[in-house]
Amino acid sequence: MDEYVDREFGTGALKITPAHDINDYNLGLKYSLETIDIFNDNGTLNEHGLQYAGMDRFACRKQIVKDLEEAGLIEKIEDYTNNVGHSERTDAVIEPKLSAQWFMRMSDVAKKALEVVEDDTIQFHPAKFKNTYRHWLENIKDWCISRQLWWGHRIPAYYYDVDGKSEVVVAATRQEAYRLACEKHPGAVKSADDLRQDEDVLDTWFSSWLWPISLFDGIRNPDNEEIKYYYPTETLITAPDIIFFWVARMIMAGEEYRKEVPFHHVYFTGIVRDKLGRKMSKSLGNSPDPIMLIEKYGADGVRMGMLLTAPAGNDIPFDESICEQGRNFSNKIWNALRLVKGWEVSDGSDKSDQSDTLYNNNVSVQWMEMRMAQVLEEIEKDFDEFRLSEALMKSYKLVWDDFCSWYLEMIKPAYGTPIDRETYEATLGIFDRLMRILHPFMPFVTEEIWHALADRPEGSSIMVQHMPHSVFYDQRMLDDFEMTREIIAGVRNLRNSKGLSPKEVLDLYIKGHCPAMFNGIICKLGNVGKIESVTDKVEGALSFMVGTTECFVPVSLNIDKEAELKKLNEELKYAEGFLATVMKKLSNEKFVNGAPEKVVAIERQKKADAESKIAALKAQIEALG
Repeated sequence: MDEYVDREFGTGALKITPAHDINDYNLGLKYSLETIDIFNDNGTLNEHGLQYAGMDRFACRKQIVKDLEEAGLIEKIEDYTNNVGHSERTDAVIEPKLSAQWFMRMSDVAKKALEVVEDDTIQFHPAKFKNTYRHWLENIKDWCISRQLWWGHRIPAYYYDVDGKSEVVVAATRQEAYRLACEKHPGAVKSADDLRQDEDVLDTWFSSWLWPISLFDGIRNPDNEEIKYYYPTETLITAPDIIFFWVARMIMAGEEYRKEVPFHHVYFTGIVRDKLGRKMSKSLGNSPDPIMLIEKYGADGVRMGMLLTAPAGNDIPFDESICEQGRNFSNKIWNALRLVKGWEVSDGSDKSDQSDTLYNNNVSVQWMEMRMAQVLEEIEKDFDEFRLSEALMKSYKLVWDDFCSWYLEMIKPAYGTPIDRETYEATLGIFDRLMRILHPFMPFVTEEIWHALADRPEGSSIMVQHMPHSVFYDQRMLDDFEMTREIIAGVRNLRNSKGLSPKEVLDLYIKGHCPAMFNGIICKLGNVGKIESVTDKVEGALSFMVGTTECFVPVSLNIDKEAELKKLNEELKYAEGFLATVMKKLSNEKFVNGAPEKVVAIERQKKADAESKIAALKAQIEALG
């Protein structure tokens, strides 16, 4: 009784066919069973099929059942589910058949290929694929390198007959094979033409595993200048489904033939799948027409949408709406160009009448420059760590949010008024750098816009310009502007909630920290007449909180006290809940003693801010009550 046999299935007895099933073949080796091949290569039975010799396999199966029934040897017929392999392309039933093949022993080459990934000589991105790679190499089997196809590299094995028995020699050329055959069996072969080359070809991956070397003629000419310059390369980009077929084998070939790894980083892309989670393929017919998508959304729109949803190593669930997002982004950039190019530019020397505007524009340019430097620092880190979709998302927000939604609004001249030359030229320079940041992701739109921004020398291209790099930036100024954004948003929300006209000029009183540098921006974008700092609350004014800072807006209207109290109590409830969460962390000794000092300090600052906000909200509730 062998443990492989399932006694609960069928009769509990197992028929063994070592020539036609891999598991039966292993059992046959284990018990020294005779291996009998009953099939011809065309799917008919050979002489071992006895009276069924020459019959097609499917016809034979039906005939055997018929003969057994006529002989009264069938007790019953039952249906059961059987795992039968089918060809992916033709859907033909695959019939396992023992045959002579060429194999390569893998144990030795696999050992070194595993070591260089384990010690991070070669780094995988994302690193989770290291586990998949390790599992395969630790359980590797010998590689069947022969294929019965009519295309590919012929296996360099040559056959000849000696005393009615076939002999084989392996050599790089037919002449070399003839020499080896003569040495092995003198006089057995009259000429090289009498040798028969094996009709099998090498596995596709057996050619591909040499790609980093053969690309630079490194097999035939191992010390040529090209391979010495280019090998090893820095980064390989590929899909995780060929980590075994190609990546591992290229590493093996590099160690075996060059004594050096072929690359230092492997970036694994995701696999595009349909809404049902199926891999897109021609056979399933579930792939969208890329030309149709490009005509509808633009090449950069399709590219942008796909990249935004493609974190390293994760599959990409394709939906046409992601291409629409990419197209909308392209349109946003074109509209920004039209806006800027449509401004009248002033070259006047008398700037006294517009000193406030010039000051605000200068502050706006400074902020945008620093914001761009800050984001570039993050993008550079993302590139170093192969987080490409994250780098793209940061670039996207830098252009859409910071540049289009805020910066252009901050410097936009009043209707019928020109913009000063200095701010205009600075804006074109910022626009230029933004296009260079986006260019790796959106090559076509950025190329066109880059040429539209300025007169360029004939033959110039954005693709050969330097990528902008991060420079020094003032974090305090950036933090102050974040507060400014919230104050402007607070004023706008107050207008919307109270039905105040956007044209009505409001006054703003601020109790607490206020970034005075951006007061002009608050006035312009919030339509605020004046901003004053106060130490006490302003009676009869509407208010909102920005962090721990209270902002008051006096307005002449009848306030719905009940609605206002409801809103303030909801804010208080949320703030108290937030404080409770922070306090739970800080009361945990394991967290306080084990977490980095910076992390604990952040939580303590959250506690102080929450307590300050709660006190301010309670004071507002008391005043209304």
